[in-house]
Amino acid sequence: MSLTRRQITLAAMAAAPLALAATGTAHAGSGHRPRTLFIAGDSTAAQKYAAAAPETGWGMALPFFLHKDRPVSNHAVNGRSSKSFVDEGRLDVILNEIRPGDFLLIQFGHNDSKATDPARYTEPWSTYQDYLRLYIDGARSRGARPVLATSVERRRFDSAGNARPSHGEYPAAMRALAEQEGVPLLDLQALSLALWQQLGVEETKKYFNWTATEQDNTHFNPPGAIAVARLGAQELLRTRVLGPQDLHRLDEEIPESWITWPESAA
Repeated sequence: MSLTRRQITLAAMAAAPLALAATGTAHAGSGHRPRTLFIAGDSTAAQKYAAAAPETGWGMALPFFLHKDRPVSNHAVNGRSSKSFVDEGRLDVILNEIRPGDFLLIQFGHNDSKATDPARYTEPWSTYQDYLRLYIDGARSRGARPVLATSVERRRFDSAGNARPSHGEYPAAMRALAEQEGVPLLDLQALSLALWQQLGVEETKKYFNWTATEQDNTHFNPPGAIAVARLGAQELLRTRVLGPQDLHRLDEEIPESWITWPESAA
């Protein structure tokens, strides 16, 4: 069932007084705050902890390509869809922290397609777009800039060695929404699919979380996370969300040793 635009707008604005009050307090009590890039997303982008190593979210590597005055606040969480992230109050957390001039990078789709799970499932051309509008309207209501990112592709090849898409209509629905709403789009799905095709069946295993005990074709290891983060950074530049002064190392080798997995606080 599709949400109406009025319902979406009211939901996005609901926490505005609290967020505005927090903004005033923060600005009154501190000096200059750099413009921050917030990430709302799923496990492919999320921070991973020591127990999950070497699994690595691309959001962990994105800061390597941004100058220090463009910090990243990674709110992506394993297993979430555009719907469940909202229903669990995680978007509200971001909207209570985000400030004018910040950015909200939104990547969902992997788990929205779970048709047997009503807590996560959305339909590409209706409820998926409706939930994405909550993020867009919420960011804009706080003076922040929303940025959509299509879901990075899984490692999937056919018998002829061709990289195959795995996200159905969700990337197309996001592209259409980005155009309709005038939101910058980072096309990670198309770019990652092209990269996996270039690397081929065997070489891509070095980019995903393939270990002695696991063959994971969805989540990344450090080289994969760095490669996808580089694609994201290049897209941020191409779409003029960020300028050349905000980015560095786009053409440099990033050592895998820069990736670290902290102990979980939980």
